[in-house]
Amino acid sequence: MAELFIPTLHTFAMNNIFTGSWGSFRFRAVPNVVMRTPKEVDMENSSIRVEYWHGPFCYEKSTMEGEETFPMSEEGRQSMKAWLEERI
Repeated sequence: MAELFIPTLHTFAMNNIFTGSWGSFRFRAVPNVVMRTPKEVDMENSSIRVEYWHGPFCYEKSTMEGEETFPMSEEGRQSMKAWLEERI
């Protein structure tokens, strides 16, 4: 199996939503960014919520099969990736 792509923490820290897929497996990762100052993200209090589903349809037209929230850290990013890969 090729590696499932998960963007860098910087992508999430900039408040970007990411959707990805692997065959019929789909997922959506949404950051919850907490700012320490107007220009600095509070990584310790920020998180990433991910939901997944199987099927040909987009997020809005699908029923979610599961969800989990991970800390916005490199360890949280790796845990999210492993969690998603277990559900493919």
